[in-house]
Amino acid sequence: MASHGIARTNRNRTEQQRQQDLDRIKKYRDLDDQIQVHVKQSNYDDPALFHLTTKILRLNPEYYTIWNVRRRCLISGSLSRRSAGLWHSRASPSTSRSVTTKPSCAASSPSPSAATRPDPATSPSPKKTGASGTTPEAQDQDKEKETSEGQDKEKADIAADIAADIALVQSELAFTIPLLIEFPKCYWIWGYRSFLLSLCDRILPAAVARDFWVAELALDSKMLTKDRRNFHAWTYRRFIVAALESTAAAETTRSMTESEFEYTYSMIKVDLSNFSAWHNRSKLALRLLDERGADDAARKKFLDQELELAREGLNVGPEDQSLWYYHQFLMDQITTLSVSKEDADAKGLIVPNLSLADRKEFIDREVAEIKDLLEDYEDVKLIYEALLEYAMAYRAMSASDGETANQDEMMAWLAKLRELDPLRQGRWDDLEKSLKAA
Repeated sequence: MASHGIARTNRNRTEQQRQQDLDRIKKYRDLDDQIQVHVKQSNYDDPALFHLTTKILRLNPEYYTIWNVRRRCLISGSLSRRSAGLWHSRASPSTSRSVTTKPSCAASSPSPSAATRPDPATSPSPKKTGASGTTPEAQDQDKEKETSEGQDKEKADIAADIAADIALVQSELAFTIPLLIEFPKCYWIWGYRSFLLSLCDRILPAAVARDFWVAELALDSKMLTKDRRNFHAWTYRRFIVAALESTAAAETTRSMTESEFEYTYSMIKVDLSNFSAWHNRSKLALRLLDERGADDAARKKFLDQELELAREGLNVGPEDQSLWYYHQFLMDQITTLSVSKEDADAKGLIVPNLSLADRKEFIDREVAEIKDLLEDYEDVKLIYEALLEYAMAYRAMSASDGETANQDEMMAWLAKLRELDPLRQGRWDDLEKSLKAA
C-alpha cells in the first residue's frame, strides 16, 4: 500500500489498550445487530430504533445504510402523524362539523293553529322561536361562534404542527454538526443535511423553510473558512444557492450569481491553489455575462480580465495544476470555433463572436507570457504542456499566417517533457507524430 508521504511506524499496544479496542468493537457490533433486528421487522416507528441509529452514527458516520434507516424512522415516526403533503393542506375537523349542523326539526315545523293565525298586516308579528325557545338570530350567532372556535382550533393545530416540525429539523441538523466538524468530507453527512433541507420545503411554510436554507448557506461559508478546498462544501454550496434562487418569492427573486462570483474571488485571493473555487468560477462565468446582458465588447473585456487574473496566479505558482485548469478553460474559449449562435450556446462560449484576428492576438500574448515563466521555472512540466497545446492550436487556425512558435522550438519543448516525465513516453511519442504531421 502506498504511504502517501506518511511514515509508517509500528504501534505497540498494551494489553489494556487491546482490551479497550475489543470492547469498542463488541459495543459497535451489538448496536448493529439490534438495528438489523428492528429493520427486519420494519419497526421504523419505534423510537428505540431511532435512538440506536444516533448511537452508532456517533461511532461511525460513514455507515451510510444507517443514515437511510434514520430517514425512514423520521418519515415513519414523527412525521407520519402529520400530513405527508404540504403544511397548509391539512383539513380542519371543525369546518365540516359546523357546515353539517342543522337546526331543530321543531323549529321548522308549523303549529297546528297556524291556519287561524291573525293577518300579519293587522296584528304585530311576534318573534319566532324554536322548541328550545331560542330565536333564529341566536342560532346564527351560535353557528358563527362555533365556526370561529373551529377556525381558531385549526390555526392552533397548524401552528403546533409547524413548531413541532421546526424543532424536529433543528434537532436533526444540530445532531450532524459535531459529526460534520469531525468528518468534514463524509458524503453521507452532507447528504443527510440535503435531505433535511428538502424535507423543510415539503413540511414547512415557504418563508420558514427559506430561513433554514439561508442559515445553511452561512454554515457552509464557515465550513469553507475552516477548509477552503473542501469540495463537498463547494458542491453543497451550489445546491443551496440553486434552491434559494428557485424558492424566492416572485417579487423578491434575485439571482445570486454576482455575489457567488465575488465569493470565489475572495477565496482565491486567500488561497490561489483552490481548485474548487476556480471550478465554481468557471461554472458561473457564462451565466454572469448572460445576466448582465453583456455585448461582444464587454465579453471580450471580461475574458481579458480573467486571463490576467489567471496569469497573476501562474506567476506566483506555475506548478499549481488548478491554476492551469482555469487558464486552459479560458483558452478553450479562444481556440474553440463556432459557426452559429446555437453552436456557441451549446458550447458555452464566453465570447462567441470573437474574430480570428482577436483569437490569434490572445494566443500570441498568452504564449509570450508563458515563455517568460521559463526564465525562473524551467523544470515545471505544466509550462511546456501549455506552450505546446496553445502553439498547436494557433497553427491549426491558420498555417499560412505564420506561427506563434516554430517547429524547432516546439520539438525542444517536447524533449524537455520527455526529460521531466519519462513515464509518459507513449504520450510524448503520439504528440511528436502530431507535430511532424502538422
